[in-house]
Amino acid sequence: MIPLNRNLLKLKRSGIRAYSALAAETPGCISLTLGEPEFDTPAPITAAGKVALDGGKTHYAPNAGLMDLRRAIAKAESREPEEILVTIGASGALFTALLGILNPGDQVIVPMPAFPLYETIITMAGAEVVPLETWKDGFQIRPERLNALVNGHTKAILLNSPNNPTGVVYDRASMAAVKNAILGRPIFLLCDQVYQGLGPADLPRLTEDADLRGQLLLCQSFSKPYAMTGWRAGYLVGPAELIGELTLLNAAQVASVPTFVQEACITALHTDYAPMAETYARRREYVFERLAAMGLPCPKPEGAFYAFPDISAFGLDDDTFCRRMIREAGVAAVPGSCFGLPGYLRLSCCWFPGGPDRGIKSYGAVREKPVKVREN
Repeated sequence: MIPLNRNLLKLKRSGIRAYSALAAETPGCISLTLGEPEFDTPAPITAAGKVALDGGKTHYAPNAGLMDLRRAIAKAESREPEEILVTIGASGALFTALLGILNPGDQVIVPMPAFPLYETIITMAGAEVVPLETWKDGFQIRPERLNALVNGHTKAILLNSPNNPTGVVYDRASMAAVKNAILGRPIFLLCDQVYQGLGPADLPRLTEDADLRGQLLLCQSFSKPYAMTGWRAGYLVGPAELIGELTLLNAAQVASVPTFVQEACITALHTDYAPMAETYARRREYVFERLAAMGLPCPKPEGAFYAFPDISAFGLDDDTFCRRMIREAGVAAVPGSCFGLPGYLRLSCCWFPGGPDRGIKSYGAVREKPVKVREN
């Protein structure tokens, strides 16, 4: 075989997808693995896409995105259109941002546990993930731990709040620790805000901090709040000069997001997704309460649509636990080791196969079977 990119050979296969595949292969298994909203895209958004298709909006869009969409995003983010780059989902925004700012040997501090895509992109850039422990501090960021990791190789800190996989929201003290660590230093702050709309209204954030404006890159997606996962649309926000440079990289990868998709996104920004967000909040609370009733420690999820219970007391590694849960209870989850924290598992509260009622009851049905695992 002709040698491939050495960094490509370092990549790991997605554990999330692997456990989803195991669930699909198991008859009757209820999969709580993917962060995939069960709702269909709201009708006004779909209608706007159809109108755009029927109207011939099938040609290339400008590399940075349709100006009408960039203006709408800029208004929503209190920015200027020149500070907006429309991307293929938040994943595209992350790829463009990280590949654009990183050089071999650079380091990116990532609070753990974290979405595994971060490590994939950082590795492909020839840079290094520096994990920041949060689980010893209630899944929050403490300044002494963060400051001990910052050095001359630190190029960025990557924040995701509400967090995937825990659903935890970083508090104001955590945000202050991050700001103090990078202010006045040549370090970027990359904020993955895909769950921002699925968190509390008073969500602490640094994306509006004027002191950090020149260091900040914000990644956002239409997938989670608007149930548009298959449309593949997101955006990147940052300083106008940097966005101009990153547009060159994004254009080299994908040219542009499909024009009719961007037209639908304009409508999305004027669509109320509160009913979906409220559904996720109710499910998070239900799952958290049921886990507590089972005696499983779990950080309280205040956003996103996940729960992240600690299953270390069962005496099994998380991979074995999840495989047995599929086989013996007919329920699939994702091991915490896929997110950098063994001994936990992630339950997705956003998709209940067969409908919400069946899915919610299924959580209760699992209650006895994991306890049974402890006996073996």
